[in-house]
Amino acid sequence: MVDQLTSSQLLVKFGFIKKDFKSLYKFDEKKKYYVLAELKPGIKEYDSDHADEEKDEEFNIDSNKQYYKTGNPKPTKRYKLVYEAFNMSLEELYFWSIGHVRQDGGFPFMVKVTDIFSASENSAFFGQSAQRLSIQEDRASSFLRGISEMVKTLFQIVRELRIIDERLDIYKEWKKTKSADATLKGIFADFAENKGGQMQPGSIYHLSNQVGYAVLPDLFFNTIVYNKNDIDKIVDGMSFNKNVKAVLKRKLFQFIVWKEKTEIELESRRKFQIKYLRQHFMIIKTYMAWVKPYLRHIKRLTMNEDQLDSPDLISSFETSATEIEVIAYKPIPKSPYNSAILMTFKFTTRPVLQYRQEGNQGPIHVGRGTMTLRSYGWTKDQIDNYKRMRESEDFELLGLVDEQLKSAMDLLGKDLEDYIREAEGTLEEKQADAPLQKDKLKAINSGGSIFEPFAALFGGFGEMLGLFNPKGLDLFKGAPPDDSDKIKSAAKGAAGVMWMVFKNYKKAHGLLSW
Repeated sequence: MVDQLTSSQLLVKFGFIKKDFKSLYKFDEKKKYYVLAELKPGIKEYDSDHADEEKDEEFNIDSNKQYYKTGNPKPTKRYKLVYEAFNMSLEELYFWSIGHVRQDGGFPFMVKVTDIFSASENSAFFGQSAQRLSIQEDRASSFLRGISEMVKTLFQIVRELRIIDERLDIYKEWKKTKSADATLKGIFADFAENKGGQMQPGSIYHLSNQVGYAVLPDLFFNTIVYNKNDIDKIVDGMSFNKNVKAVLKRKLFQFIVWKEKTEIELESRRKFQIKYLRQHFMIIKTYMAWVKPYLRHIKRLTMNEDQLDSPDLISSFETSATEIEVIAYKPIPKSPYNSAILMTFKFTTRPVLQYRQEGNQGPIHVGRGTMTLRSYGWTKDQIDNYKRMRESEDFELLGLVDEQLKSAMDLLGKDLEDYIREAEGTLEEKQADAPLQKDKLKAINSGGSIFEPFAALFGGFGEMLGLFNPKGLDLFKGAPPDDSDKIKSAAKGAAGVMWMVFKNYKKAHGLLSW
């Protein structure tokens, strides 16, 4: 079992590293995260002290100025607002803030990073969520079970194709080398004549035990003939008795007929298996597309263990906890950096039914809300890195599944990809005169890599670790070096909008402001 990384170690893993330690790490193109550039004694792979992490002294109660780490990258500016009201919906805090940032602050792009909900065990929300979660888990488990069985069958199909290719290589070399001829004759004598490993009457080895036929195996293996019409001419020129030559002719004729028929049979079987392999693989892709939304729903319906252990959630109270994290960003003209605001909302609430004059009713959340705003100057890749870091915290188990699938695909090697490409090429040739069908085929096969469905399930849709990328695409690189002025400029714009949101919210809601 792989030890779970701390929040500080995850920051290092995804590129949020102090300047003094950046040279120790390099970006892995395949795994899409950072690793040690060189193993050195005394240096741990992901040292918490290497993280460029925010430190907070908000809960400092002594004179020693002790700080605690928040698990967030170090911002240029931070504002925090705690709002507690037991007669007002706290959902308004979230929608008012993101609306103000988007409309009045001019931040057109927003990415939801975290959306976690937990409820106390005896609350109504807990029961409803558990029922929905159970349904999603049942459906997802049935799909994953089917995928597991089909991947297992995939090994058998590829193994059979490998055996067929090995046999066909001997057939192709038959007229080129004596060793190939001897190998084919050995297969004929061992498996075609002596079925089940038992010596059959009339076989070459059985006849060699009879008087006068001891030389038959040697003659059979050393007589080189490639055409049925040449058998009589070659055998009649030998100085052996008629009975031996008659049996030799019969065996050579049987061998050549067997070779020709089995070669056609193997070629036909290979074509069928390749088409079946592609069909089988496309079914796996379909299953993975089907299971994708169920896994997403399971993630969102699963209660957060840290929140359930919090003293703010009491099992006998009708309470719930929600954590939302959103990144709002705005591109800077002629710069790789974006003004980015990390907006974190934490709510500890109780649901209350609200009645309206129209007669309908619905729950609203009242209680305490905490909004924390942090400003950064980030590239688009750093924003994606942060999102992947947060996702990896909750998906250790699915990350292990991803590793197992990666190992399975590595064991199959390049053969699987070659067979699928061959099947696709054959279909494209057959559909050359049918443009519409060819377009459909291209649409089905879009995506490039043969590993695409596995990457799509456990890496592509943003809720998996994405531990492998066969193309080695450079998707997530960090900040360009020595751009401190540009970073400060981008972060300064974000800090100004943060102050505007912080100040205006307090004024709009009658809170102390200046």
